[in-house]
Amino acid sequence: MGDDVVVSSMELEKLLSMKGGKGESSYANDVVVSSMELEKLLSMKGGKGESSYANNSQAQAKHAMSMLHLLKETLDRVELINTPTEVDDMIPFVVVDLGCSCGSNTIYIIDVIINHMIKRYEALGYEPPEFSAFFSDLPSNDFNTLFQLLPPLANYGGSMEECLAKDSHRSYFAAGVPGSFYRRLFPARSIDVFHSAFSLHWLSQVPESVLDKRSNAYNKGRVFIHGASENTTNAYKKQFQTDLAGFLRSRSQEMKRGGSMFLVCLGRTSLDPTDQGGAGLLFGTHFQDAWDDLVQEGLIASEKRDSFNIPVYAPSLQDFKEVVEADGSFSINKLEVFKGGSPLVVNQPDDASEVGRALANSCRSVSGVLVDAHIGDKLSEELFLRVMQRGTSHAKELLEQLQFFHIVASLSFA
Repeated sequence: MGDDVVVSSMELEKLLSMKGGKGESSYANDVVVSSMELEKLLSMKGGKGESSYANNSQAQAKHAMSMLHLLKETLDRVELINTPTEVDDMIPFVVVDLGCSCGSNTIYIIDVIINHMIKRYEALGYEPPEFSAFFSDLPSNDFNTLFQLLPPLANYGGSMEECLAKDSHRSYFAAGVPGSFYRRLFPARSIDVFHSAFSLHWLSQVPESVLDKRSNAYNKGRVFIHGASENTTNAYKKQFQTDLAGFLRSRSQEMKRGGSMFLVCLGRTSLDPTDQGGAGLLFGTHFQDAWDDLVQEGLIASEKRDSFNIPVYAPSLQDFKEVVEADGSFSINKLEVFKGGSPLVVNQPDDASEVGRALANSCRSVSGVLVDAHIGDKLSEELFLRVMQRGTSHAKELLEQLQFFHIVASLSFA
């Protein structure tokens, strides 16, 4: 590793705040992140800047809205066991968004879930309970930006009707829960509804063998598994299966009997795991070429590129189904591939430069934190400038071909 610095997991949790406002001498510029430490660092790009997740998640919002009917089908399966007439006897109805990130999408989804459940209670003539919502993500997530977007809690004095009558106020108590959703986060039998969208394709770590020069799975010359060797993709698949199994095991202990879970992650239609679909086009083409540009221009060594890999795996339906069935804790209400559309939101499709900027901002909003930590802010700027330039040169192709497919899973206790 030469003179590079390897930091501990505890240090990486604080990396984002340590980096802020220090320019080229930032803490991140001297950091090499090992595969085991990625989990502590990973987050969508915080703040409210041009390349922040908050300003580059319109496509996710559009995709989420197109799946609301599937979410509501899942909510209709939740058992309403909390129906006493006395308010003091009611147990709060608890909703969790796992992988909430820092934009307004998560707040919108929580509103949809709670409003739908209130209508279910009222349709049966029951007094709705109080609601709690937990926004959960890794410790490095920009919870501050998220909390600033939350509308104020209505001062309803215990009356749900008065609370709902107040526009621009939320009808639930909110809290942030930092931690990896691949492990336990909540007390046993405490959660009614789990929701997670566009997060489970992020692995807890890059498989160690992928970064090991002595391994047959070493992903030399690449920063993603799109088009990589069978050994490399198998290592990623195994990591995905291990992670998803841990996720399901944890949720099975935390969920109340009668609860349900709605999950959405990037998926693929091909049976070949080396074909990562939209994720492959996002991270395996122009993004990959931009890294190669830096190597060819002598700005970074090839070994520096090879020690960076995007910890994303887009599973097939079979990949996902095998893990759920092997775990055995949940029954599958619905499991399908859903066409989400393009991650690029552009106002003028004929403006190639706008398409290029959209590609760079989209890519940076989800991978920029990892890139910054690996090569520093200055080289990160160079990298995403090249992503933008390449996106501009291939604008028409990107608009036609960059399409995301999602695995949509509705699960209940078996």
